[in-house]
Amino acid sequence: MRASAAIYGCLGPRLGAEEIAFFRDVRPWGFILFARNIEGPDQVRGLVSALRETVGREDAPILIDQEGGRVQRFGPPHWRKYPPARVLANLPGGPAARREAARLGARLMADDLRALGVNVDCAPVLDVPQPGAHDIIGDRAYGETPEAVAVFGRAVAEGLLAGGVLPVIKHIPGHGRATSDSHFDLPVVEATAEALRQTDFAPFQALSDMPMAMTAHVLYRTFDPRRPATTSRRVIQGVLRAELGFSGLILSDDLSMKALDGDMTQRARRSLSAGCDVVLHCNGDMAEMKAVAAGAGLLSGTAARRAEVALARIPRRPEPLDRREAEARFDALLAGAQA
Repeated sequence: MRASAAIYGCLGPRLGAEEIAFFRDVRPWGFILFARNIEGPDQVRGLVSALRETVGREDAPILIDQEGGRVQRFGPPHWRKYPPARVLANLPGGPAARREAARLGARLMADDLRALGVNVDCAPVLDVPQPGAHDIIGDRAYGETPEAVAVFGRAVAEGLLAGGVLPVIKHIPGHGRATSDSHFDLPVVEATAEALRQTDFAPFQALSDMPMAMTAHVLYRTFDPRRPATTSRRVIQGVLRAELGFSGLILSDDLSMKALDGDMTQRARRSLSAGCDVVLHCNGDMAEMKAVAAGAGLLSGTAARRAEVALARIPRRPEPLDRREAEARFDALLAGAQA
């Protein structure tokens, strides 16, 4: 039986009977975890196993937002705390040391995630923050120029892949100019097409070979004056696919965010109709998930092939890692920033 074109969250650290029945019925392509789902390593492994059991696929994607800094779902006391992107991008020692720190930090994160059965990390952030923009991106960015963001973003993506975890570049085609938080409002970007292409879009074009990308709930008026990227065919087909050359799996950002209008069924249908391959719903609300399922349908055709290609990018054997040695080197690189 084929999977549906959706990824869902769940309410707590263990699945309830209604959730199990729902997931068995709709068979989502994957799942996403949040802090509310996490108590400790053994519990997470049990939850991951239970989620995959509901859909009968051992390779079902399990996603997490594990960037470091303020966006880190796994943290102390069970997992180490990682610094935000801005710290890594500003480390002393020159570009080579900074790139090493970015890749090594991601490799360590991948080691954490893989041990839990999590195989997809919604990172790196490739947004380029602009003066006057909302701080929703802020220190999550790897620099203030598209060149720096692309270099460090690739280092993070390579570190995750080396550790057996798929990266998700976000928020395509760029959230750095947004003057509001798309969790609560629809950001509208008035910049010209030329400015967007030179700055915001550039890191995504540079990493267009990545397996997965997450959309921005941002309206780029010069490309589509009515619809945010997630539900805009002009942006997804005209910009992401045609201009930026991204051929991987496109995942919507969370449908429950207030930047989108319409009910959950409409949001799912509009996103998929625009060209998203899979939709994401995060909050675990059962009524909303059922509404999303009504609009999501099955993962099929080109979207299904993209999903298969993405999962095939996970290496069977991660790059060898001496955890103690890697942490010592990472800490030494970070020490320069704290001196």
